Amino acid sequence: MSKSVINSDKAPAAIGTYSQAIKAGNTVYMSGQIPLDPATMELVEGFEAQTVQVFENLKAVMEAAGGSFKDVVKLNIFLTDLSHFATVNEVMGRYFQQPYPARAAIGVAALPKGAQVEMDAILVLE
Repeated sequence: MSKSVINSDKAPAAIGTYSQAIKAGNTVYMSGQIPLDPATMELVEGFEAQTVQVFENLKAVMEAAGGSFKDVVKLNIFLTDLSHFATVNEVMGRYFQQPYPARAAIGVAALPKGAQVEMDAILVLE
């Protein structure tokens, strides 16, 4: 099976020892994205804006891999405050159509750089 690194300059650069995504066969394993503006590498302000930025960062990496939100089979969402879950659902509806991917939403104590939300995804490409 072939394995390749996926990278997009339209998403924040990796800030550690990881790749933005790895493609193995027709499956893409995406690293977690936090709401960094890729141009400034600074967090955007406000929970809804952070959620939108995470989806935009994921989208950039998906496109670099040759995929889109329709190819997502699993989405993991990490929140520092689970009371924001309804906002995540509303924003997610702007990016996904049925059939929706499998999903987990996990409450965490903290995220890198003080982010309020982080997401990763697995895609299967046609």
